[in-house]
Amino acid sequence: MHAWPASDVPALPGKGRDLRIHDTATGGPVTVDPGPVARIYVCGITPYDATHIGHAATYNAFDLVQRVWLDTKRQVQYVQNVTDIDDPLLERAARDGEDWTGLAERETALFREDMTALRMLPPQHYIGAVEAIPGIVPLVERLCESGAAYVLDGDVYFSVEADPHFGEVSGLDAEAMRLLSAERGGDPERPGKKNPLDPMLWMAAREGEPDWDGGSLGRGRPGWHIECVAIALDHLGMGFDVQGGGSDLAFPHHEMGASHAQALTGEYPFAKAYVHAGMVALDGAKMSKSKGNLVFVSTLRRAGVDPAAIRLSLLAHHYRADWEWTDQVLDEAVARLARWRAAVSRPDGPAAQDLVEEVREALSNDLDAPAALAAVDRWAARQESTGGTDEGAPGVVSRTVDALLGVAL
Repeated sequence: MHAWPASDVPALPGKGRDLRIHDTATGGPVTVDPGPVARIYVCGITPYDATHIGHAATYNAFDLVQRVWLDTKRQVQYVQNVTDIDDPLLERAARDGEDWTGLAERETALFREDMTALRMLPPQHYIGAVEAIPGIVPLVERLCESGAAYVLDGDVYFSVEADPHFGEVSGLDAEAMRLLSAERGGDPERPGKKNPLDPMLWMAAREGEPDWDGGSLGRGRPGWHIECVAIALDHLGMGFDVQGGGSDLAFPHHEMGASHAQALTGEYPFAKAYVHAGMVALDGAKMSKSKGNLVFVSTLRRAGVDPAAIRLSLLAHHYRADWEWTDQVLDEAVARLARWRAAVSRPDGPAAQDLVEEVREALSNDLDAPAALAAVDRWAARQESTGGTDEGAPGVVSRTVDALLGVAL
């Protein structure tokens, strides 16, 4: 599966700072110190509806991670999946009387268009669950052979007790996990499971649903968590730098994925840091496909909203914060974009290099994009008050905003 075209990232003078970021597993900040190649895995969409602002906010956060690393003169190895076979996709296709593969292809194509418009840096490896199935099956077979998995009425389940580190990603107690499991695709009430929290690795073929050859597992399709594990292990290996996604993925998805990988390899940890973005609400409730309270990026673009303004509306909120989308949020971003573009139309002046360092400092401190925006705001205000008459290095500010914040002025 192909990703989307990459926008150029301008090179800035000097060198950026190492990233200090909040790790869900430890509950506090950690300094991520990759080698020459930084490795990141971000969980992708289930393509049964268009990209909404909540999606965009999550991918914006991890786009910033990449930009901070690139500014330290590292290479970045970025992997993202597409869950192009799952119950919600099949349910939406059945509801609309549409072929599920056509639905997945159409919505994935629209996601690519939205990511391109928002100048999100693409992954080097963009992998669909369906294309990953040949690599998933051997992993499930290995877990069965080692005793870390078991069969229940033809379905294969992972035993969470096979991983001594289970629970360390989310830090939740068993009751909280059980409640979230029931809400987020698990089946804790199914009779016969060794532990109510055990997640499915391989679903035996169901009548009327797509299935694939699972070798010794029989025909069926993969569970949600093992999909990402197979892709991450194949392209990044164990101990990669950042596992990313929305905060609703900490449990069960990232918790289970870590345990799958650790049980498979006998190594720990799956990822060095687990980083989660907050949720975006609309009309007082989290944006959700199931609730239908969504603001779509593509709808805003069709209405003539500049994608740079959409991106600035995301950057105005700290990535870990839960926040609410309103017309005012967008109006403020549109006004900010206009001020910045007016400011960079004047000569930069000597303060431009100082601004580069301010933005670097803000982003290295747990991706504090609001602080970075405030620094540019102050510079723009000075430009307006002085008329931008100082001689300087034209373009430093616009290159900084482009390279570190992904906003084209």
